[in-house]
Parts: sequence; structure tokens; C-alpha cells
Amino acid sequence: MMTNKYIDAIKIPSRNEVEEEHSWMQSEIERIGEAKLKELVASSIKARKNAYIPYSNYAVGAAVLCSSGKVYSAPNTEVVTFSQTGHAEGNAVSKAISEGEAKKNRRFVEAVVVCHSGESEPCGSCRQIIAEHCDNALIIDVDPDGNPVTVTSLKILLPFAFTPSHLKDI
Repeated sequence: MMTNKYIDAIKIPSRNEVEEEHSWMQSEIERIGEAKLKELVASSIKARKNAYIPYSNYAVGAAVLCSSGKVYSAPNTEVVTFSQTGHAEGNAVSKAISEGEAKKNRRFVEAVVVCHSGESEPCGSCRQIIAEHCDNALIIDVDPDGNPVTVTSLKILLPFAFTPSHLKDI
């Protein structure tokens, strides 16, 4: 007979945690403000136009808002093997790092806006890259015209994430 130890170990976000996250997202949208959100959207659209996509023809642009207030953007960059393709979100975070954002604070990502023609969120790898550099972030997907498709958070997309804090608090 199966014991209840597995059933007792089931872990999902509670209704209260989801509602708290919804409130957090609303307050982040208000804190960031309309002007900065428009800048992020415009940066993601501009980056998408520079995508290097000779194989899939699927352009993506991403813009990252850092705690410094600066915005860094980048497109996806394909490689014929696909496994080495640079995703826009990861490329934008790397660009922020290359400009010194991580030296000021490991937790520098506040928001990520992603522009593409599909209806999806950042992939698992990009979610983990974002989680490396924040405790939570607003994640906004927009269409090529800049219209919001989804607004969510990293905690919703990657609950119970493994982060540097699990190794030691840095």
C-alpha cells in the first residue's frame, strides 16, 4: 500500500501566494511607470529588428530593466546547430553584465520585456538566467506592434527556482 509521504510532499503555490504575486505585479507596473515600460517595449521591438535568424525566421527581441534604471536590449542570434543559439532574453542579460550591472549588485534584473510574434513566455533556460540575477522580475511579452500579450512574474513562471541563495546568500 502506498504511503502518504509522497502525497504529503506535493508542493504547489497556494492561492494566497498567487494572489500576493498578482498584487506584486500590479505594484511593480505602477512603480516602474508608463514611460519606462514604453521605453522597454520600444527597446525590445528595436532589438527584434536586428535578430540574426537565417534558419528559423523567428525573430525575438528582449529588453531588461536593471535596478540602476538602465535598459539593455538584444535580439536572438541563431547558429546552424540551434543548440548554441543565443536567446534574446539571455543575450540582453549578458549585455547588462558586460556593461557592469552585476558588479554593482548580483540581483540587478527588475523587469524583462520580450517582443515576438508567438504566444509564449521565456524558455526554461532563459528563466534560469533571469533567476540568477534577481529574486523576482516582471516578465512582459509584447507583440511586434508593442501590444501586451501577457504580463506575469518570474516567480509564477519558475516557482521554487534553484538560485544562488540556495548555495549561500550572496
